[in-house]
Amino acid sequence: MAILKKSWLTNFLVWRAKHITERQFIYILSVLVGFTSGIGAVILKNLTHFYQHLLEGNLVRYYHHAFYFVFPIIGLVLVYLVIKYVIRNKVSHGIPSTLYAISKRKGIMRRYQMLGSILTAPLTVGFGGSVGLEGPSVATGAAISSNISRMFHMNQSARNLLIGCAAAGALSSIFKAPIAAIIFAIEVFSLDLTIASMLPLLLASISAIITSYFFFGDDVLLPFKIEDSFKISDVPFFVILGLVAGITSIYFTEVYDRVQKFFDKMGSPIKRLLIGGVSIGVLVFFIPPLFGEGFDVINNLVKGNPDKFLQNNIFNLDLSNIWTVILLLAGLVVFKIFATSITFGAGGVGGIFAPTLFMGSLMGNCVAKILNNIEILSTRISESNFTLVGMAGLMAGVLHAPLTAIFLIAEVTGGYELFIPLMITSAISFSITKYVHPHSVYNMELGRKGELITHDKDHAVLTLMDIDKVIEKNFVAIHPEMTLGDIVNKAVVKSNRNIFPVLDKKDKRLMGIILLDDIRSVMFNQSLYDKVIANDVMHNPPDVIELEKDKMTDIMDKFQSSGAWNLPVIKNGKYVGFITKSKLLTAYRRKLINFTK
Repeated sequence: MAILKKSWLTNFLVWRAKHITERQFIYILSVLVGFTSGIGAVILKNLTHFYQHLLEGNLVRYYHHAFYFVFPIIGLVLVYLVIKYVIRNKVSHGIPSTLYAISKRKGIMRRYQMLGSILTAPLTVGFGGSVGLEGPSVATGAAISSNISRMFHMNQSARNLLIGCAAAGALSSIFKAPIAAIIFAIEVFSLDLTIASMLPLLLASISAIITSYFFFGDDVLLPFKIEDSFKISDVPFFVILGLVAGITSIYFTEVYDRVQKFFDKMGSPIKRLLIGGVSIGVLVFFIPPLFGEGFDVINNLVKGNPDKFLQNNIFNLDLSNIWTVILLLAGLVVFKIFATSITFGAGGVGGIFAPTLFMGSLMGNCVAKILNNIEILSTRISESNFTLVGMAGLMAGVLHAPLTAIFLIAEVTGGYELFIPLMITSAISFSITKYVHPHSVYNMELGRKGELITHDKDHAVLTLMDIDKVIEKNFVAIHPEMTLGDIVNKAVVKSNRNIFPVLDKKDKRLMGIILLDDIRSVMFNQSLYDKVIANDVMHNPPDVIELEKDKMTDIMDKFQSSGAWNLPVIKNGKYVGFITKSKLLTAYRRKLINFTK
C-alpha cells in the first residue's frame, strides 16, 4: 500500500513538473490550502459549540454559578490528558508557534500539529477558558499547509507563502472578511506584498470564505451595522480613544508577559494546572462574562444592551446608575487579560484575537459613556461607533496589526463609513504601543531572541540562514606544547588552510590561533624546530562565535567589527570549527535569491 502511494505521488510529481509551472501549482495549492483552512475553522467552531451545548443542561441552568467555577477546571484537566496521552507532544499557542516554524524550522510543521489545536482548543474554550479560537484555527491551517507543501516537495519560500495563505484562509472563514484576512497574513507573517504573493493569498481567502458560506450560510460572528454616521467634530474624541487604546494595549501586553513568566517558573505542569485552573475558575465564578470567547458580550454591547451580561453581577449593583455600568465595564477590561493569561498559563490552548476584540469593545464603550456623562459635550457621541473603533484600536496596539484592525472592522460592519476614525485610533494606538513594546504579543519571545522574520529583507534572510551549514571543520588543530617542527610537519604540510586553532589537549578548549603569517619567518629555520612551541607564537582570535548564543545577525556584526576573514566557533567553551566570511556571504547570497523568488 505504501509503495503504491509512493508510486502514485512520484508519477504525479513527474507529470506536474512537465505540464504545470511552479507558479501555477502554487495557485492550485493556495486554493486547496484555503479550503482546508476553512474546514479546520469550521470543525473548531462546531466542536466548541457542541461542548457548550452539552454543558447547557438543566443542571447548569439552575446552578450555573457553581458550574462557572468547575467547568474551566474540567476543561483544562481534559486538555492536559489529551496532550499527555493522545497527542504526546507539546501543543503551543497558535500564531507564535507558526511564526517559530517559519523563522527557525524553514516552514516545516510536524504532523501532530494538524490535530493538536483541533483536539485541545475546543475543550479549552467550550468549557469556559477565556481565550479565542482564531489562533488555533490559523495554527491548524498552517500545519496542514506545511505538510501539503512537504508532500509535493515545495521549497522553503513556497512553504512560507502557503502558510500565509492558510492564515488568510482561517481568518477569512471565521470573520467573513477576506480583505482583512489577506492583510493579516502580510502584517503578522511579514510576507512580501508582490503580485506573486498577492494572488495565492487572494485565492486562499476566497476559497475559505466560500467554504464558510457553504457550512454557515449568511451567519456572521460579528453581525454589525453602522447606525450613526461619522461627524468631523468627533475627531478629537477618537484621538482620545486612540490614546486610551494605546495605554490599554501596553497594559494588556505587560500583564500577559508577566503572567506567562510567572507560570513558566513553575516546573510542574500539574502545579500550573492546579493553580491556573482554580484561579480561572474563581475569576469566571465571580465575573461570568469572562466565560469563553465573549462574542455575545461584544454583540450586546454594540446593540446597546450591556444589561444582558451585567445583570448577574456578584455584587447585585443597581444598573440604573450609569456610573455603576461604567465601573463594571472597566472591571471587565481590567480582568479579561488576567483570565486569558491564566488560561494559557494553566495549559489551555487558544488565541488572543478574541480577547483583544472583547477588551477593545468594552474599552471603547467605556470611553464613549464617560464622555457622554461628564456633562461637557453639547452633543452625544455614538457609543456603538466607539465600541467598534475601540476593537480596532486595541487590535492595532496588541497585535501590531493596524491595517488588519482597520479593514476587519470596516468589512464586518459592511462599509467604510468609519474609515477615518478607524485610521486615527489605530494609528495612535499602534504608535504608542510600538514605542513601549517593539514586538507584539505574538512575536515577543522570537523578537527578544532575534529570531523574528520581519519586512526588513536583510534581517529576514539572516534569520532564515542555518549557522551549522556555514561552519567549516577542515582545519588542522594543534596543542600549546607542540614544537615548531611538529607544527610544520603535522599541520602546515597537511593543511590547505592558513589558520590553525590551538586547543587544550585534554578538553579541546580553544586556547588561541596561529596564522601561517605568524610562523612564516621562522618555519624554514630548522634550528628553531625544537626551541619554539605553539604557545610562543599563538594569539587570541579577533573575536569568537558562540554557537549556543550568537544569532546570524550577531555573527555578521562580529565580522564587520573585527575585520576578520575567519572566526572560530565554540560551543560550551569547546572548539567546533571556523566560519569564513567568504562562505557566509555565499550562503547569504543563495538564501537571498531563494527568499526573493
